[in-house]
Amino acid sequence: MPAFIKVRAQQQNHHAQTGPQPLEMKMNPRKPLELALSALLSLAAGAAQAQDIKFANIVEMSGPGTTSGVMFKNGVELAIKEINAAGGIMNRKISYTSEDTQSNPGVAKGLTQKAVDNDVFAIFGPVFSGSIMVSMAESKRGETPNFTGGEASSITQQGNPWVFRTAFGQSVSFPKVARYINAKSKKLAVLYVNNDFGKGGQAAIKQLLANTPTQIVTEISTESGQVDFSAAVIQAKQSGADALFAYTNEEESARLLRELRKQGWNKPVIGETVLTSAKVVELAGEAANGAVAHVGLTVEAPQLQAWGKKYQAAYNTTSDHNGVKGYTAVYVLKAAIEKAGKVDRKAAAAAIRNSCFSAKQYPGVLMDVCFDDKGDIDRESFITEIRNGKTVVAETLPPMNKK
Repeated sequence: MPAFIKVRAQQQNHHAQTGPQPLEMKMNPRKPLELALSALLSLAAGAAQAQDIKFANIVEMSGPGTTSGVMFKNGVELAIKEINAAGGIMNRKISYTSEDTQSNPGVAKGLTQKAVDNDVFAIFGPVFSGSIMVSMAESKRGETPNFTGGEASSITQQGNPWVFRTAFGQSVSFPKVARYINAKSKKLAVLYVNNDFGKGGQAAIKQLLANTPTQIVTEISTESGQVDFSAAVIQAKQSGADALFAYTNEEESARLLRELRKQGWNKPVIGETVLTSAKVVELAGEAANGAVAHVGLTVEAPQLQAWGKKYQAAYNTTSDHNGVKGYTAVYVLKAAIEKAGKVDRKAAAAAIRNSCFSAKQYPGVLMDVCFDDKGDIDRESFITEIRNGKTVVAETLPPMNKK
């Protein structure tokens, strides 16, 4: 028998024994059902993932900016955890990453580029002015809202519509500290750190005091990470100054205060924000007593004391202004999204500029705040003094442009 006739006969014999196969068995229905179920699960997983609002925390977690960056980071993360626990923003949870700039502007730029390429909704940090000045070109490229604690005036003078400052810029804070200096000093020594932050402060205070009774008798440039301040203090003493304006980073401010105490300086030491911060008090010890500063934020202020206790409980340390900056940045963005009525980057950025947010309507912002068309912030601020190792609010100052 030919082979093909033999095969056909075998097939006919099989059908005779088993009967014709039902149509549904021939189609093997389990396979398409499994494929459909798998596709649905994939779509559901993708939809759930798409519901997350992605944030990138890009801050100084090592190097000279460690103190500032870590507290800013903690503030951001504390706000995110609270918001997620309460249901998220417009029923969408927040996912985030925290990356270390190493206090290096080049690293900050690379991390910001990576975040933009990953299509994050917003970026928080860096804190150092020199880093945000370099990295914000990337957030502008991605049209990504970028919140910074940097204070250099030049940050918001670049016309970047995506950058928002949660600290006072020097254009807002320095007129306040200049008025205080006018009342305390006729001959002022100015000590500053030689970077964008410090040089911006030096330029601002010089301009503001130029036509006032206070004369700047010496300007002392120091370096980020500087350890020895003996020569700087000698220069201040020999200048005949009756007060010193100190504008440098936390660790350096503490070393300066210790050296001033060592050399018997007994005249006013005045600063802006950093000088009376918790880290400076911790590092300088008794040498910090008597230091005075204008600060935009302090957990010693009545409006922020409850939040300060919350931060202390979460991280077992006292927050300085940087923790508040990070925390309120997240809540300002949340308020802006809710004000815009949709989770959209462009709409959120537009909702912040030339707008005010009240703590009564949006409790997470902690204090009533307003933003101008450049992304600069305005609100109440404080004169603080270190007394017996503690920061004390000596005076509350109104916003520059009270609305």
